[in-house]
Amino acid sequence: MKKILLTCLMLVFVLHAWAQDRTVSGKVTDADTGEGLPGVNVLLKGTSTGVNTDLDGNYKISVPSDGGTLVFTFIGMAKSEVSVGSRSVIDVQMETDVQQLSEVVVTAFGLEREKKSLGYAVQDVSGSEITTARETNVVNSLSGKIAGVQITNGSGAPGSSSRVVLRGATSLTGNNQPLFVVDGIPINNTNYGNAGPFGGADAPNGAADINPDDIETISVLKGANAAALYGSRAANGVILITTKSGKNTKGIGVEINSNITFQNPLRLPSYQNSYGGGYDNTYYEWIDGTNGSGGEDESWGPALDAGLKFRQFQDYQGDGQFGEPSDWVSRPNNVRDFFETGVTATNNVSLTGGNETSNFRLSMTNLNQDGMVYNTDLVRNTIAGNAGVQLTDKFRADFSVNYIKSGSDNLSGGGYDNNNPMQQFTWFQRQVDISALKDYKNLPTNSAATSARFTPLNWNTNFNNNPYWVLDNNTQSFEKNRLIGNIKLQYDFTDWLSLTARTGTDFFTDLQESKRAVNSNDFPNGFYQEVDRTWSETNSDIVLTFDKNIIEDFGVSVSVGGNLRQEQYDRNTLEAGELEIPEVYTISNSAIPVVGNNYEEQREMQSVYGTAQFRFRNYLFLDLTARNDWSSTLPEGNNSYFYPSASLSAVISDMIEIDRNILTFAKVRGSWAQVGSDTDPYRLQDVFAFRDRWDGSINQATVSNTLLNPNLRPELTTSIEFGTDVRFFNDRLGLDFTYYDTKSEDLIVQVDVSGASGWTSQFANVGEMTTKGIEIQLNATPVQIGDFRWDMNLNYSTYENKVVSLGGVDNLRLGGQWNVDVMAIPGQPYPALFGPDYQRDPNGNIIHGENGLPQKDQTNKVLGDAVPDWTGGWNNSFTYKGINLNVLVDAKIGGEIYSMTNAWGRYAGILEETLKGRENGIVGEGVIEVSEGVYEENNVVVPALNYNHAAFGNNIAAGSVFDASYVKLRQITLGYSLPKAWIQNTPFRGVQVSAVGRNLALLYAKAPHIDPETAFNNGNAQGIEHAQLPSARSIGFNVNLKF
Repeated sequence: MKKILLTCLMLVFVLHAWAQDRTVSGKVTDADTGEGLPGVNVLLKGTSTGVNTDLDGNYKISVPSDGGTLVFTFIGMAKSEVSVGSRSVIDVQMETDVQQLSEVVVTAFGLEREKKSLGYAVQDVSGSEITTARETNVVNSLSGKIAGVQITNGSGAPGSSSRVVLRGATSLTGNNQPLFVVDGIPINNTNYGNAGPFGGADAPNGAADINPDDIETISVLKGANAAALYGSRAANGVILITTKSGKNTKGIGVEINSNITFQNPLRLPSYQNSYGGGYDNTYYEWIDGTNGSGGEDESWGPALDAGLKFRQFQDYQGDGQFGEPSDWVSRPNNVRDFFETGVTATNNVSLTGGNETSNFRLSMTNLNQDGMVYNTDLVRNTIAGNAGVQLTDKFRADFSVNYIKSGSDNLSGGGYDNNNPMQQFTWFQRQVDISALKDYKNLPTNSAATSARFTPLNWNTNFNNNPYWVLDNNTQSFEKNRLIGNIKLQYDFTDWLSLTARTGTDFFTDLQESKRAVNSNDFPNGFYQEVDRTWSETNSDIVLTFDKNIIEDFGVSVSVGGNLRQEQYDRNTLEAGELEIPEVYTISNSAIPVVGNNYEEQREMQSVYGTAQFRFRNYLFLDLTARNDWSSTLPEGNNSYFYPSASLSAVISDMIEIDRNILTFAKVRGSWAQVGSDTDPYRLQDVFAFRDRWDGSINQATVSNTLLNPNLRPELTTSIEFGTDVRFFNDRLGLDFTYYDTKSEDLIVQVDVSGASGWTSQFANVGEMTTKGIEIQLNATPVQIGDFRWDMNLNYSTYENKVVSLGGVDNLRLGGQWNVDVMAIPGQPYPALFGPDYQRDPNGNIIHGENGLPQKDQTNKVLGDAVPDWTGGWNNSFTYKGINLNVLVDAKIGGEIYSMTNAWGRYAGILEETLKGRENGIVGEGVIEVSEGVYEENNVVVPALNYNHAAFGNNIAAGSVFDASYVKLRQITLGYSLPKAWIQNTPFRGVQVSAVGRNLALLYAKAPHIDPETAFNNGNAQGIEHAQLPSARSIGFNVNLKF
């Protein structure tokens, strides 16, 4: 009996041992490279048992004695399922998921979602795409790569700002640019120091501070549907920037990226070189005396290269004495020779490291740019750090920090101002010797009889200073220190419930100085100004996230949280209106009472929000979001606004049985969203404005002429979006289509009120505008043979942006220049160009007077609008083994631009078109009204000078309004990565060298003499060009080393 019992016990023990779990181990590698893949999810199918591979791709997992099935998943790789059987070692090679159906993208608040689950359009740009052929302003790197994105550049000058708009405008007078978010923290993209119509300097916009070398990805969330969770500032979309963090790295790595590029003007005006300075074929010789170089600064003078000689500024020898008159000859390249070859050098070194529980990256970058314009520059130094650590199996901490110190000793001036070289060149006479102007320090000064402001000598001292003297003495500098950082803590209660807390800040100080030397044309007694700005924004969030499959086919992901945003802005301005001692630029050196003012602004936003995604069988996804904001800038009772959104995504190809070799993927999507927007501070109650005086006198306080409105409501934007994403032939061909319709209501507009009230205007919710558009993306791999591959992306977008109502107001002025205003006008596209046109007969012919000159219509008209008919980009990548060639072409077709370069260039007689009729006169095309309503063809001959004066300048604007279309060869890069076999016995892990070029050619443009892509500011008053410095063609080299 005992033997039988012992035998039974031994049998039970053996059976139990056979039923025990056992361990399976192995290594997961990339099928293309053979390298181990860290972070691969290894799951025992049908259970919750799972592990992740280590930094070398190794794993160990417990499985039942009878085996089972292991499921291997990794972002960007095709899922692999392997039957265990009796094996104890299973090595797996993972193939790249060509279809990228499980691609994960970053959405609001850093939430990662499968791209196929999204009910709205999102596009990504990788960091590698923007570092090889880099821009000093990272915003410009998006040109031509994202459908629906319109980039406007200020110029090719160092520190020039850029404007970005997604899908058109949603506000009449507010900010229409998207919200920029870095590592989950919103940042300020304002550029303080925008060039205006009559002067100023174009300082960088805030996003330009972000260093391209530190960027992992840029995700563009277009429109209110994608960005509803970010609140009121996201009505125009969101640009999410995720920086590199060192995740998924093995051990310690060092990377060096070095780039040098050379800049030259892309396009300069085409000048006539047959006639010199003067008026009516007469040159008023340079004379010593109170008028300096007398006469006109136009170029309607005597013929050049005809053997004539005149006394010119370079002939003056001082004390009223002249040498021999100079030859009256053309200088065809006098403007082009003014520009130098700009040089931009960027050097970055980064240190990365990580293991199974932690990661870090430390980066340092130096950018030095010497501009194409003499004595202009930009310097930017960046230190960036990212780190993360898994403190326990449930608790993780991550942080990132960016410190940016940037500055310039001199930013070139803009607008119609003596400190803008291009403004001078709209009048620059064709005989002027630019080399003599550059050598001004060796020229004699004027005699005592000459007014001090005419020293040093110049080609025309009535209206201008020597441009080189201006750039040496009338500088506009800035120094900016900025800190962007955040810390995030996450606690995982379970594998389906977590709590995340994050706080971050964007803080900067910005000191700008403007100096005007004694003898300046606009400030003969000198001038000095300091503007000291401080900005801070702090965002704190706490989010609870639930993500779980409730049943096998149905899952739910819910996040609820709150946000507190606090902003503080201070601006202190001090001005010395005249200088006591020349060249001493301090406030205490003011010869007259110092004028100063201070502006302080605070605002707070309190918010709660939530998002829920319901998924069925991983092919049907419903997303719901809701947010409520309480704004300090709106009145109590109206300061709370709620906005929801809903989206649906259905992956048709996963619902039905289809031949995936033909139709690889098919998805339809749709969404609806509302987003509110508050207003600026100081619009609810009257406040006093003080003008500080430092001479001991009593300060004066004034009240605004605007009647403030305590009943303001939030602006409200409602948007719907529908789209589809289809891919064919194993992702060799893909098409993404989007239609959107946006309506903005209760827009805050400044309207006129009765003067009897004591005020002139009031802010009110009266505006309405709509935007409708489509976006198309075509992705293809036309050729893939052996090691050769050609990938192509083609994007196209078009939209109609129209003002519906201004609450009874006829128009709203947004800005303007000379005789053209940029307007919001009911029934017209936004924004519209409004100004004087020619008088025309019923057939549209220009009416000329009896004197043969074109007549101006006394009623201003809409001359065009700044909205393009469509924009597009064509990006091509050709790869063969280690060689990669990238070619990008982008286009903006339609819209209009008012060009002051053309208007004043025709008026002044310097452009090549003004050669017409110099000898025999001009007969203007059009008609003469011989009696009321009766017209005959014009046959009156008038002097070319008279005709151009009547038709251009600041007289009739219509003749200087042009089609703003352009096509550009935006980028070419040619790179070569050394084979690993060449460097396997060296310290290098990778070596890549590239030749790079940006903004290489203007392939097509209807507007003469200018680059129609540029604009004189980045506000809402678009569609005006006024003597911007030319955009830059950039060519250079890039070297990337990995250790």
